[in-house]
Amino acid sequence: MSGPGPAAGLGISWYDILGVLPGVSADKIRCEYDAKTRLLRPEAISGAPSTVVKAASRAQGILDAALRVLGDPVNRDEYDEAAGFRRSGGGLAGPVNYPSEPGSGPIEAYFVGGREAAVLLGALMALGDGLVRHPRPPRRVDVPDVRGLFYSVCLRVAGRQGLQATAVRLTEHPMPVDGLVVDQSPRPPATAHRGSALTVQVWHPPMRPASSRPR
Repeated sequence: MSGPGPAAGLGISWYDILGVLPGVSADKIRCEYDAKTRLLRPEAISGAPSTVVKAASRAQGILDAALRVLGDPVNRDEYDEAAGFRRSGGGLAGPVNYPSEPGSGPIEAYFVGGREAAVLLGALMALGDGLVRHPRPPRRVDVPDVRGLFYSVCLRVAGRQGLQATAVRLTEHPMPVDGLVVDQSPRPPATAHRGSALTVQVWHPPMRPASSRPR
């Protein structure tokens, strides 16, 4: 279970699934796993429609898989290296900046001519970038299967495919927690125009009446 990760082609990692960043402690990973699985416990989904129960079961399987990878030090190291989060030989891989990249820092440090020469060179680079033909993204994209993902993860998946996620809330009085995607339109294996809507049905555990809350 230490392969590329869920929806690898969409850039979604096991860290995304748990809502944590690479490099966090094992305790933090376990804490986030426990927080999400509490939303899927039987008493939370009791009386929910069958679509919710099915999505909750799928979500639990995804979270369990994430914990098997990230909760085991050996699996996590293998996954981090395979996914590009860790350099071979140890250490988290950080962004590599080059003088021609935006945000690369003080470019004059790379040149003898000082700041004025660096600014001129930067302008020439920008002009050159404008003349380079960049490939256009495809007009149609594959619709990802986001059922069983939490809504925050669904937003990242849809955004990376160039789709606009639109939520339809299923719970009348929801708890203020991340919702679970139980259905979607269109469904895979459909394709859609880039920029079009991906409508998702999102379920939240309902608020309990004050009389039933523990004191």
